[in-house]
Amino acid sequence: MRDSVLVEWHGAWLEITLNRPDKLNCLNKAMHLALRDALQQAHDQAARAVLITGAGRGFCAGQDLGDRRPGTADWPPDLQQTLTDYFNPNIKLITSLPAPVICAVNGVAAGAGASIALACDIVLAAESARFIQSFSKIGLVPDAGSSWILPRRIGMARAMGLALTATPLSAADAMAWGLIWKCYEDAALLPAAQALADQLASGPTAALAATKMLMQSAATTEFATHLELEARTQKSCGASSDYAEGVQAFLDKRAPRFTGE
Repeated sequence: MRDSVLVEWHGAWLEITLNRPDKLNCLNKAMHLALRDALQQAHDQAARAVLITGAGRGFCAGQDLGDRRPGTADWPPDLQQTLTDYFNPNIKLITSLPAPVICAVNGVAAGAGASIALACDIVLAAESARFIQSFSKIGLVPDAGSSWILPRRIGMARAMGLALTATPLSAADAMAWGLIWKCYEDAALLPAAQALADQLASGPTAALAATKMLMQSAATTEFATHLELEARTQKSCGASSDYAEGVQAFLDKRAPRFTGE
């Protein structure tokens, strides 16, 4: 039986591949749990960067609806429990990882599949990729963090339009709107994402983790409070070995050798 999630270490960073290509990597219970195990491995083994992508022609088309049939004995499903037990723990693992998390969206990212992608720190996409808030097509609301992320990243007007109409958003438009960072020709996506993971994994990972914390805190803190948080964080980074190495490398006109300490 094929593993629904593939895990591969590249030195200090971890590549996670959603692997149900015949189902556009739709998520079922086994796949949720396999993804959780992979993300927990990144936590437990202190991965210096993480890359999430999908196998085949899609990134992730959301929840697998194949086993949900109206009129059967177990209908209706408890979707609050599905989110609480499966989707949300994985989203929280992604956002709580100290290491940078890159998503390489290689095709359609629909429903909660888009939520997984947008929870990552840096989102790259193939030119053929599409982001779809498909929830309204089946009578649901955006979930797994989408209703929180979208208006903050692209503004209320665009977020509301995508959510209410379920209009597919191209990778080029997603980049232009600020929803993702960059898009690439399809064949160039994975090599670019892997090169970025290499770059980040060799960087000052403690400072990168602190940068993530500051960016995430900015959504809920007042400006004056945030200035104080920046100052405290900068003091800590300024006492690190990586800062000393970075300054010395600059003075020596050489590439720094960061250790994350």
